[in-house]
Amino acid sequence: MPRKKSSTLTEAELRVMEVLWSRGRGTVADVTAAMGPPPLAYNSVLTTMRILEQKGYVAHEEVGRAFDYHPLVEREAAAQSAVGQVISKFFGNNSGELALRLIESERPSDDELARLRRLIEQYEEKP
Repeated sequence: MPRKKSSTLTEAELRVMEVLWSRGRGTVADVTAAMGPPPLAYNSVLTTMRILEQKGYVAHEEVGRAFDYHPLVEREAAAQSAVGQVISKFFGNNSGELALRLIESERPSDDELARLRRLIEQYEEKP
């Protein structure tokens, strides 16, 4: 039985998207050249970009003989979707449980604690 297509990004897909988000657009050769270590082969980047297009993350325009790809999804939207999937799968759709787990696992910085206090105060003010 074939694997179910995932709407979240794999590690390789995220690496390609990071290049496209930072550059705004690029051909497969551009993206391959711009990727940091470990390097991905041209054909791997090409396959990954085709998958990203099928998932709706990128689109392309034909420029001469090359395809110029550009992101259709903003980085923040992709991050929000990934966090939503984690909350759904591991925390029963309870974002508060995720927040508590994160705070319990690592002490927040003083700035983060101040931000958390302000958020708690805002929530306590609203019924």
